[in-house]
Amino acid sequence: MYNSSLHGCDSDTDAEPTTAESPPPSVPSTVPPAASERPKRTVKPSSYINRLQSGEGTTEGTYRNGRAVGPELPKGLQTGDTTVMGESEEDLELGGVEFAMGAATSDAEGLDPRTLAEAQGRADWPMWEEAIQKELESLQKAGTWKVVERPPGKNIVGCKWVFRIKKDAFGRIEKYKARLVARGFTQVYGVDYTETFAPVAKMASLRTILAIAAKNDWPIEVFDFNSAFLNGKLDEEIFMQLPPGFEGCDGRRFVAKLQKALYGLKQGGRTWYQALLRALLDLGFTRSEYDHGVFYARVDGKLVILAIHVDDCTITGSNQKLLDKYKTCINDRYAMTDLGPISWLLGIQAKRDRERRTITLSQQSYIESILARFNFTDLKPLSIPMDPNIQFSKSQCPTDPLEVARMRNIPYREAIGSLMYAAIGTRPDIAFAVSTLSQFLENPGHVHWEAVKRIFRYLSGTKDWGLTFGGGKDGLEGYTDADGASQDHRRAISGYAFLINGGAVSWSSRKQELVTLSTAEAEYVAATHAAKEAVWLRNFIGEVFEPIEGPTTLHCDNQSAVAIATNGNYHARTKHIDIRYHFIRFVVENGTLKLVYCPTDDMTADTLTKALPSAKAKHFAKSLGLSGPIST
Repeated sequence: MYNSSLHGCDSDTDAEPTTAESPPPSVPSTVPPAASERPKRTVKPSSYINRLQSGEGTTEGTYRNGRAVGPELPKGLQTGDTTVMGESEEDLELGGVEFAMGAATSDAEGLDPRTLAEAQGRADWPMWEEAIQKELESLQKAGTWKVVERPPGKNIVGCKWVFRIKKDAFGRIEKYKARLVARGFTQVYGVDYTETFAPVAKMASLRTILAIAAKNDWPIEVFDFNSAFLNGKLDEEIFMQLPPGFEGCDGRRFVAKLQKALYGLKQGGRTWYQALLRALLDLGFTRSEYDHGVFYARVDGKLVILAIHVDDCTITGSNQKLLDKYKTCINDRYAMTDLGPISWLLGIQAKRDRERRTITLSQQSYIESILARFNFTDLKPLSIPMDPNIQFSKSQCPTDPLEVARMRNIPYREAIGSLMYAAIGTRPDIAFAVSTLSQFLENPGHVHWEAVKRIFRYLSGTKDWGLTFGGGKDGLEGYTDADGASQDHRRAISGYAFLINGGAVSWSSRKQELVTLSTAEAEYVAATHAAKEAVWLRNFIGEVFEPIEGPTTLHCDNQSAVAIATNGNYHARTKHIDIRYHFIRFVVENGTLKLVYCPTDDMTADTLTKALPSAKAKHFAKSLGLSGPIST
């Protein structure tokens, strides 16, 4: 049962006084109505899912008996009309995109209740009820809101319960989590919020920290902050609807005046980050200038590093006692749960071999969840993520209104989004395929959907692969490559991969911003793209750990591009190239990078610029540090 003392409809002192004709209600009971008394509300799956579950539909969006699906036409169209849906020209840089990864993981699970009513109707309702009670107690302890009369003319922000079953690295249930979140999309800019940005540790930073810590055999531990956003102080006056299940108060008359930030508020992450920043600086930490989600402290020659991702934190360092000391100090400021040695972080399983000084990251559980979400679990696995014999273009996008409408029933965008987290997390082997197919989000065709399914089939057969750091060549080295502008946009694809101790810590597959006139020019531009990342990695490692001695080797499989970058006498071939792309020359001349030629057969970044046959794809996946299965 909910503790009714946690909520009251006592008016705030600065609210309008209650008249005698309408006295304030007494302290209410917050026990939700029984299931039989609750409004009937059914969460309906899409027609696509219904057809799959009933056996009538196929994954192509058609009926198994050949009957065409008859969705509604786009607004304003009639049978016989034609239209061309525009393709997004925005390229997708997998190395630079950062996600709300916790949200992506939760969405993929597909097993958590989506509403309070749905949670109450489940057999495990007592567990959800306990989780709700714990969340309400946390909100009350933090003084998150006061119940006041609805102020006239003020924007009222909505709210909802979000439920999540948290699991460990082996898929076992750790706890039931209920969180009250504000509907941030109902906020008004300039009224309820202004600034919203909050840094989190980049995935490349996190992988770099883990790789170096494993090589040094440092302890690596994780913890998360309890109700982190409640520690943030709001500068704006925000009024919110009373939570679902809040009994005894007339929601048309009473609202919650927020005193603290709440999850879901547009500025919630920012206010929490600012509070945590002040606390860490007070404790002697320094914020990295190259990643504001990373903090470090040096004490008597010993090093401690924190990587922050909202309320999840990874901590490592050269001394266990120092780690324990700082965890205690942080816990004294903000309550947190110590999860011990790393095994699970941001939906990624981590397995350490202290004897071999390696760490392996795997997203097997996440991949299994997205396979189940899209009903692809039983599809036959394939050995490569993309067919090298198929070229994708806008000409394959539907123009017939019926076909456009039919493809809108296909969860193409959702599938690409789910694949994206794997592509930026631990699976660089699918980066090119996901990047290529993401160009057709606005108007995908049947051939594009089949290609997306192929990626899922590939992951089905390689879901137990992990990205291993250690056991390979020591230090930082990079690979850069470009294709020959074979796609219909006539712009080459740049790809790079940087490895530390044999595992990829940073990679990218992106469309170049300009039309290059030769293969050598495309490779030259790609080298500049890679050089920028190399400089950032060197600066980050040098600041947090220790400076890298000597130049970093960057491999390129085009001798002409190497010559252009290392010699300034190719004026006729480079006079039309914008000055920004000559950055590679600068870093080669000052000794930051050493651009060297390597044969195409050894070009690891080749898999980031084009679809490859099975033998090459497997070879380069191994070169990136991928292998499987990981031991448990």
